[in-house]
Amino acid sequence: MSQVNNFVIKLANVNGTGSASANGLVMKAIFRMGVPVVGKNIFPSNIQGLPTWFEIRVSREGYLARSGEVDVMVAMNGQTFDRDLKEVSPGGVLLYDSTWPRERSIKRHDVTVLGIPLARMCNETFENPRARILMKNMSYVGALAALLNLDMAVLRELIEEQFASKKKLVGANIQAIELGYNYALENFKCPLASHIEPMDKTAGHIMIDGNTAAALGCVYAGATVGAWYPITPSTSMMDAFRSFSEKTRVDKETGEKNFCIIQAEDELAAIGMVIGANWAGARSFTPTSGPGVSLMSEFLGFAYYAEIPMVLFNIQRAGPSTGMPTRTQQSDLLLCAYASHGDTRHVLLIPDDPRECFDMAVQAFDLSDRLQTPVMVLSDLDIGMNDWMVPELEWDDNYRPDRGKVLTDADLAKVEKFYRYVDSDGDGITYRTYPGGDPKGAYFVRGSSHNKFGAYTESSAEYKEVLDRLLVKWETAKTVVPGPVIRSSDQPGRTAIVTMGSCAAACREASHKLAAKGIHLDYMRVRAFPFGEEVEQFLEEHDHIIVVEQNRDAQLRTLLMTETRVHKDKLHSVLHYDGQPLDYRIVVAGVEEFLSKGEMA
Repeated sequence: MSQVNNFVIKLANVNGTGSASANGLVMKAIFRMGVPVVGKNIFPSNIQGLPTWFEIRVSREGYLARSGEVDVMVAMNGQTFDRDLKEVSPGGVLLYDSTWPRERSIKRHDVTVLGIPLARMCNETFENPRARILMKNMSYVGALAALLNLDMAVLRELIEEQFASKKKLVGANIQAIELGYNYALENFKCPLASHIEPMDKTAGHIMIDGNTAAALGCVYAGATVGAWYPITPSTSMMDAFRSFSEKTRVDKETGEKNFCIIQAEDELAAIGMVIGANWAGARSFTPTSGPGVSLMSEFLGFAYYAEIPMVLFNIQRAGPSTGMPTRTQQSDLLLCAYASHGDTRHVLLIPDDPRECFDMAVQAFDLSDRLQTPVMVLSDLDIGMNDWMVPELEWDDNYRPDRGKVLTDADLAKVEKFYRYVDSDGDGITYRTYPGGDPKGAYFVRGSSHNKFGAYTESSAEYKEVLDRLLVKWETAKTVVPGPVIRSSDQPGRTAIVTMGSCAAACREASHKLAAKGIHLDYMRVRAFPFGEEVEQFLEEHDHIIVVEQNRDAQLRTLLMTETRVHKDKLHSVLHYDGQPLDYRIVVAGVEEFLSKGEMA
């Protein structure tokens, strides 16, 4: 059966052998041929030696979730060969390095097995031992080019771009690709049933990962200070911010840098620096993951109570404790919503792809300044470190940062006396000043109990007055955070799917598959906490709500029960938490299982 522009390639290799560049080359070539594609990198947390996989989904319909199937497997790791062979879907193809015969391990008759002596060919062609390892990867790229009908001109163009600063490597890499390409053409029927034919569905789109997009958003938002302690999977965000800042924030005449990036000694120091920079008037942020948020919780409470803006990006990974640092999950939702001791509630933004990472980075700084409170952007490893096909990022040159209620020296001259925590507008948000201006705007910043005038107090009434005002601010936040994405089905029913973040791609595809079976569901993706009236209304309009999320303890369902008027009996869970990105079949199966119990959509 022909599977033109609709199949999955999985490449099994060993971490540290340079396979990531080769695998990315295949994905980028497909994208440049106009065919929608997405990649999922499954890699270990050590430096070298353990198995790694790269999954490329080609989808003419533009689906971006995992499909749960493997049509073409490139098995380059002897350690996982049997497992990789088992994963291939019936009728699929397995390509392996036949330099080391594995005929005895091949016990499937419903899979086409293609052997290419990649290592032998590279050993005969290249002299350098390290080059032989690297070029073996490029050789299987060439074999795939023949088998999948990839455009060799596109591959050559990508090679020249990839090694633009190392021109001497271009020839060797192209030679390695041609080795595999020519062998496949001479020995196999090309192309396979699963192959690429040019389309025009990638125009106006780019391939980008969420961490890079978020870092770019920070630059556009006007962030000039970043402090962090390295932790997987967030470190690449600060690397990208540094790269962008060095290109855009260095005075061409003096060489002076208009940005500051600090690698702190730990997460506590990092968030302390960020709070200090924001208090002083800079836009500052820290990227981290779950263990970092745990350590930063006390400072988050300080910023909430002292009402100092700050932005934190949590690129979630599998926990608890160290967990699986290189696997994805959505298990920090409750941690972030209520981080710190005492009564605290934090504003959360939850992007579903890299484009929203860019947009929400800007929104996070504006909301943090406007609400004078910490704002956390909850991405995850799948979004943050994998390349996604998204529409080109857009920017409005008329944008101006929303710095909120900040009094200038001119403003202070018009008031008799400045009090930091007096709510004069009734929205729970008070006026603030930047340090270094008119002394009239000075105030004492404290994390201990204070009254509305900013003075220390142990008066129960004064303390309660401040806490109650923070609740008024929370109600204001509900009106300014991004609203949910809601889609009504062609035949609206009383059952709906509710989800968040990276689950969205799988849920959208699952909705289409279910509709083809006659199961029509409404859909809502929450994009922020606190939940606004749109979320409340959607929940009220449906009798049964299937909440899809990537954690064990149904944290989104718990938050909905706690923070909205919805009755808990309305909410039903589809949970996925093995560390792999969600595939649409899990959602379909979960919905069908629920409906089989007698409920009607």
